[in-house]
Amino acid sequence: MQQRPRLIELFRERALKFGDFTLASGKKASYYLDGKQITLHSEGLRLVSEGLLEVLEGVDFQAIGGMSIGADPIIGGVLTAAGARGRELLGFLVRKEPKGHGTQRYIEGPVQPGMKVVIVDDVVTTGGSSLQAIDRIQEFGCQVVHVVAIVDRMEGGAANFAARKLPLTSLLTIQDFGIAPPQA
Repeated sequence: MQQRPRLIELFRERALKFGDFTLASGKKASYYLDGKQITLHSEGLRLVSEGLLEVLEGVDFQAIGGMSIGADPIIGGVLTAAGARGRELLGFLVRKEPKGHGTQRYIEGPVQPGMKVVIVDDVVTTGGSSLQAIDRIQEFGCQVVHVVAIVDRMEGGAANFAARKLPLTSLLTIQDFGIAPPQA
């Protein structure tokens, strides 16, 4: 990714916090990466969106989506960047709970069964929320072909996706911030 150093700098300035944290996975951590500080920032979202399209070159897919709320700005950014490049691409959101009215679906957006899709997340630790999104979109009838993230914390997510025969590509890893991955 061409502007990788700037994305790392933005994470250091805006999103990397040190202290005692409990992650969505339930794990305890001495640092936290608040991806929304990047994806809800104009320059950050632009860098992420262009970077994700770059790493997905050569991957055959028609739609990109992930677990709402974390993936929502990323999906919008990637769709905008794809449109600027003249590439048609659809987006979808995966709800944690089915919509309580109307269609009562987990999946929102113009995606159709049979489509090849990519799952996106901001920060992957164990991959739990992305795995839930994968299950829901597969139940809907789509084929997941790849998982992408902004940052891989290197705490088992890639192995959990590999167990499902899904590659994970991230723009950054915790090693880009000088943080060593935990010992297995």
